[in-house]
Amino acid sequence: MTIHPVAPPGRMEEDVAPLSPPGTDPGAQAATETSGGLPVIPASASAAPSSPTRRLRNALLHALPAIIVGLALLALWQILTQAGAVPALFLPPPADVARSFWFSLTSPTDSLLGYAANTLIESLLGCLFGALVAIPLGYGIARSRIIASTTQPYIAASQALPLIAIAPLIVLWLGYGLTPVVALCALIVFFPLVITTVLGMRLLDKDILEAARVDGANRWALLRHIELPLALPSILAGLRTSLTLSITGAIVGEFVVGGKGLGELLLVDQQSLDSAGVFAVLLTLAFLAALFYGAMRLIERRFSFVEAPAHS
Repeated sequence: MTIHPVAPPGRMEEDVAPLSPPGTDPGAQAATETSGGLPVIPASASAAPSSPTRRLRNALLHALPAIIVGLALLALWQILTQAGAVPALFLPPPADVARSFWFSLTSPTDSLLGYAANTLIESLLGCLFGALVAIPLGYGIARSRIIASTTQPYIAASQALPLIAIAPLIVLWLGYGLTPVVALCALIVFFPLVITTVLGMRLLDKDILEAARVDGANRWALLRHIELPLALPSILAGLRTSLTLSITGAIVGEFVVGGKGLGELLLVDQQSLDSAGVFAVLLTLAFLAALFYGAMRLIERRFSFVEAPAHS
């Protein structure tokens, strides 16, 4: 800010010397001067990082602790195997796991990508069918006492049944193939989706709902424009958990039913005592789970009515 000098008494206003030489923009000169005569770089001229650069930097800083922990675990793994503290059959060296992973990935006949694609399809279909049942049921439980009192005891009791025990029954009912594996995936994602949907609907602000009803909103308009957008963050969080769990359902289904998925490849490596191959398959499963989790985080930040915190 430029402070204009005040003319002393007895002098005319036009006798005051101009603050800037002719041809100079006073605003530009003011932006580069201080009371001490030292130049100051305007804030607009500073080389602020672009928005994509800032987001990339924040993402890297956010991932840095996990990367450090991963590198530390990898170093400990290498030290234990190199020192012979753990037999290679139980814990193969990281180099052997990387070699087995690359060999399976580039195999012309039984590629790891083909097995992973089959498991991916099974888990996605299972999550889709589970969501088609769980989300409407969760809404009904949150909005109807009759539906809640009728279904909640059975939903809670179903969680006491291990999935591996239900799998043979599903095979008897549905036979072999893709259908029973998808059904197992749908069962494993069903409960968390119901719970998060009920939670999201019950936490809605009742004042907002009452105001919408006073304005004449019917049940469908209330659901479409208010209830669903406000409950969407909770529902998407349930979908994020369900997608990662659906991989477990697909593996269990492939253990029992069979199929050309990562579960079958895991069984083959176990039977042949190929511990490096087992770790390579586990690495692929962990990557798929992380991929699902990251994709759902992006969807949450894009479509949620309430934006997720930047640090989450």
